[in-house]
Amino acid sequence: MKKTILMILVFVTGSIAAMAQGGFQQRTVEERVKNAMEKMEALKLDKEKTARIDSIFTDFFKAQDKAIEEMRSSGSFDRDAMQAKRKELGDERDGKLKKLLSEDEFKKFKDEIEPALRPQRPGGGGGRGNN
Repeated sequence: MKKTILMILVFVTGSIAAMAQGGFQQRTVEERVKNAMEKMEALKLDKEKTARIDSIFTDFFKAQDKAIEEMRSSGSFDRDAMQAKRKELGDERDGKLKKLLSEDEFKKFKDEIEPALRPQRPGGGGGRGNN
Protein backbone atom coordinates (compact mmCIF):
# COMPACT_ATOMS: atom_id res chain seq x y z
CA MET A 1 0.00 0.00 0.00
CA LYS A 2 2.79 2.41 0.92
CA LYS A 3 4.60 1.63 -2.33
CA THR A 4 1.46 2.35 -4.35
CA ILE A 5 0.94 5.69 -2.63
CA LEU A 6 4.61 6.55 -3.08
CA MET A 7 4.46 5.68 -6.81
CA ILE A 8 1.33 7.80 -7.27
CA LEU A 9 3.00 10.68 -5.44
CA VAL A 10 6.10 10.43 -7.65
CA PHE A 11 3.95 10.31 -10.78
CA VAL A 12 1.86 13.34 -9.74
CA THR A 13 4.98 15.32 -8.81
CA GLY A 14 6.59 14.51 -12.15
CA SER A 15 3.45 15.49 -14.04
CA ILE A 16 3.22 18.81 -12.23
CA ALA A 17 6.89 19.55 -12.91
CA ALA A 18 6.44 18.76 -16.61
CA MET A 19 3.42 21.07 -16.88
CA ALA A 20 5.22 23.85 -15.03
CA GLN A 21 7.93 23.95 -17.68
CA GLY A 22 5.35 25.11 -20.21
CA GLY A 23 6.87 23.46 -23.26
CA PHE A 24 8.39 25.41 -26.15
CA GLN A 25 7.75 29.14 -26.19
CA GLN A 26 8.96 31.58 -28.80
CA ARG A 27 11.45 34.04 -27.37
CA THR A 28 11.01 37.75 -28.02
CA VAL A 29 12.86 39.55 -30.81
CA GLU A 30 15.06 41.24 -28.21
CA GLU A 31 15.99 37.92 -26.59
CA ARG A 32 16.86 36.37 -29.94
CA VAL A 33 18.93 39.41 -30.99
CA LYS A 34 20.77 39.33 -27.65
CA ASN A 35 21.50 35.63 -28.11
CA ALA A 36 22.73 36.21 -31.68
CA MET A 37 24.95 39.10 -30.63
CA GLU A 38 26.46 37.06 -27.79
CA LYS A 39 27.43 34.41 -30.34
CA MET A 40 28.75 37.07 -32.74
CA GLU A 41 31.21 38.22 -30.04
CA ALA A 42 33.41 35.33 -31.20
CA LEU A 43 34.20 37.41 -34.31
CA LYS A 44 35.62 40.27 -32.18
CA LEU A 45 33.97 42.98 -34.28
CA ASP A 46 34.35 46.73 -33.73
CA LYS A 47 31.49 48.78 -32.26
CA GLU A 48 30.28 50.10 -35.61
CA LYS A 49 29.98 46.63 -37.17
CA THR A 50 28.39 45.29 -33.99
CA ALA A 51 25.72 48.02 -34.05
CA ARG A 52 24.97 47.41 -37.74
CA ILE A 53 24.77 43.64 -37.22
CA ASP A 54 22.44 44.16 -34.25
CA SER A 55 20.16 46.14 -36.58
CA ILE A 56 20.34 43.41 -39.26
CA PHE A 57 19.34 40.71 -36.77
CA THR A 58 16.56 42.89 -35.31
CA ASP A 59 15.08 43.43 -38.79
CA PHE A 60 15.47 39.72 -39.60
CA PHE A 61 13.71 38.47 -36.47
CA LYS A 62 10.92 41.06 -36.78
CA ALA A 63 10.32 40.06 -40.40
CA GLN A 64 10.31 36.40 -39.39
CA ASP A 65 7.74 37.02 -36.65
CA LYS A 66 5.59 39.08 -39.03
CA ALA A 67 5.62 36.31 -41.65
CA ILE A 68 4.64 33.69 -39.07
CA GLU A 69 1.85 35.87 -37.71
CA GLU A 70 0.51 36.58 -41.22
CA MET A 71 0.38 32.87 -42.01
CA ARG A 72 -1.31 32.03 -38.72
CA SER A 73 -3.89 34.79 -39.08
CA SER A 74 -4.73 33.70 -42.63
CA GLY A 75 -5.87 30.38 -41.19
CA SER A 76 -3.72 28.31 -43.52
CA PHE A 77 -0.31 27.68 -42.00
CA ASP A 78 1.56 26.09 -44.91
CA ARG A 79 4.81 24.56 -43.64
CA ASP A 80 6.48 24.57 -47.08
CA ALA A 81 5.56 28.22 -47.69
CA MET A 82 6.92 29.12 -44.26
CA GLN A 83 10.19 27.32 -44.93
CA ALA A 84 10.50 29.16 -48.26
CA LYS A 85 9.84 32.50 -46.53
CA ARG A 86 12.41 31.72 -43.82
CA LYS A 87 14.96 30.85 -46.49
CA GLU A 88 14.20 34.10 -48.32
CA LEU A 89 14.59 36.12 -45.11
CA GLY A 90 17.77 34.24 -44.20
CA ASP A 91 19.25 34.86 -47.64
CA GLU A 92 18.42 38.57 -47.32
CA ARG A 93 20.09 38.69 -43.87
CA ASP A 94 23.12 36.80 -45.20
CA GLY A 95 23.45 39.22 -48.11
CA LYS A 96 23.59 42.16 -45.70
CA LEU A 97 26.07 40.37 -43.43
CA LYS A 98 28.26 39.40 -46.39
CA LYS A 99 28.61 43.07 -47.37
CA LEU A 100 29.59 43.98 -43.81
CA LEU A 101 31.85 41.10 -42.77
CA SER A 102 35.15 39.96 -44.22
CA GLU A 103 35.19 36.66 -46.11
CA ASP A 104 36.70 34.86 -43.09
CA GLU A 105 34.21 36.42 -40.66
CA PHE A 106 31.26 35.46 -42.85
CA LYS A 107 32.57 31.90 -43.23
CA LYS A 108 32.90 31.60 -39.45
CA PHE A 109 29.36 32.96 -39.07
CA LYS A 110 27.93 30.40 -41.53
CA ASP A 111 29.94 27.45 -40.20
CA GLU A 112 29.86 28.04 -36.45
CA ILE A 113 27.50 30.80 -35.35
CA GLU A 114 24.44 30.34 -37.58
CA PRO A 115 23.93 26.65 -36.67
CA ALA A 116 23.99 27.63 -32.98
CA LEU A 117 21.24 30.20 -33.60
CA ARG A 118 18.72 27.67 -34.86
CA PRO A 119 16.06 27.00 -32.25
CA GLN A 120 16.51 23.66 -30.52
CA ARG A 121 13.27 21.76 -30.06
CA PRO A 122 12.83 19.59 -26.99
CA GLY A 123 13.33 15.91 -27.74
CA GLY A 124 15.54 16.53 -30.75
CA GLY A 125 12.86 15.57 -33.30
CA GLY A 126 15.14 12.78 -34.52
CA GLY A 127 14.71 10.36 -37.34
CA ARG A 128 13.03 12.48 -40.00
CA GLY A 129 13.82 11.77 -43.61
CA ASN A 130 17.17 10.05 -43.17
CA ASN A 131 16.07 6.52 -43.98
